[in-house]
Amino acid sequence: MIDPKRVIRVLVVDDSAFMRHAIVKMLAAQDDILVVGTASTGEEGVALQLALRPDVITMDVEMPGIGGLEASRRIVAQRGPPIIIISSLTREGAQTTFAALEIGAVDFIPKPDSVVFDILNVRDELLDKIRFFGARGAGRRPLPIRAAAHVPLAPAASVPKSVPAAAVTAATLRGNVARCGPFECVAIGTSTGGPVALSTVLPKLPKAFPLPIVIVQHMPRGFTKPLAMRLNAASHISVVEGESGMRLTKGTAIIAPAGQQLTLRRIGGCIELRLEEDVEKSLHVPSVDIMAAAVGDMFGAGALGVILTGMGHDGVVGLGVIKKNGGYVIGQDEASAVVYGMPRAAAVAGLVDRVVALDDVARTLCEIVGVAYVAE
Repeated sequence: MIDPKRVIRVLVVDDSAFMRHAIVKMLAAQDDILVVGTASTGEEGVALQLALRPDVITMDVEMPGIGGLEASRRIVAQRGPPIIIISSLTREGAQTTFAALEIGAVDFIPKPDSVVFDILNVRDELLDKIRFFGARGAGRRPLPIRAAAHVPLAPAASVPKSVPAAAVTAATLRGNVARCGPFECVAIGTSTGGPVALSTVLPKLPKAFPLPIVIVQHMPRGFTKPLAMRLNAASHISVVEGESGMRLTKGTAIIAPAGQQLTLRRIGGCIELRLEEDVEKSLHVPSVDIMAAAVGDMFGAGALGVILTGMGHDGVVGLGVIKKNGGYVIGQDEASAVVYGMPRAAAVAGLVDRVVALDDVARTLCEIVGVAYVAE
């Protein structure tokens, strides 16, 4: 028998009666999830979350009236529960989803086609996210945590595998890069919370940033290009979605396209992207492990890894290659991460040289590569 205290209470907000029914039917089949209400408008969703006090809200973004974006804004302002956006696979839907994440929604899933509807395509992903955020969301949204003050470079320290997540802080890991030669490439990996994390890091890098950057952000097909466009518009450096044959150039960040694995190859004096289908049936496509390992193998001690917010442990294998070859790794701290999964996994594996708050990642990168950082 399920403990009623452990049942996750969900409010479903969607203007489509068909979608509401489909989502409710899917959730109702789970013993540990209870749909406490449904809403067909943003206004109704805002009112019901106050009355019903759910643990998680699923929120459509394209609705009449105030819409999902404004509804999310109001719920976040009221310190409401975690919001998972159900986003349409359009450029407009993607941009609205990114805006919702920036104001405080915790994650999103793509909305299935309502004409040729296959809920199984998103069922497992949605259930996993509801359970994750419901278990830790429990109740109301906490007050924002202030980022830790910037800590200058100091002697390095290692983190043994027995160290708990709460102990892996900027105070326990502070790196020293004096033992390295010049860096040649930055590899950034992230997942849940990543779009907001990237929008915090990349726009702070100066136009003169001297290294190429390759990025893996776990997200569905159709979202990586709008993400690159949004980040490019906000940044001094160039941000693009990757294409096979694209050359790595300094001051350009390349985001791996969803659905393809990113590796590298040397052609003459240049290094090019190689995008491939996932023949190994990896859990994530693209994979941080595959991308980071490619950077570590190609650049050796010149590889600079960055692991940001995300569920799971993708990146541990790839960052291990970077470390094995003499590279350096920066990890986001727990206080500033939406999900302290991927950074923690890398830290407890002994792969992280320095832990910093999200607001300090760009500054730290500039310090390490020797370029002036100018605060906005």
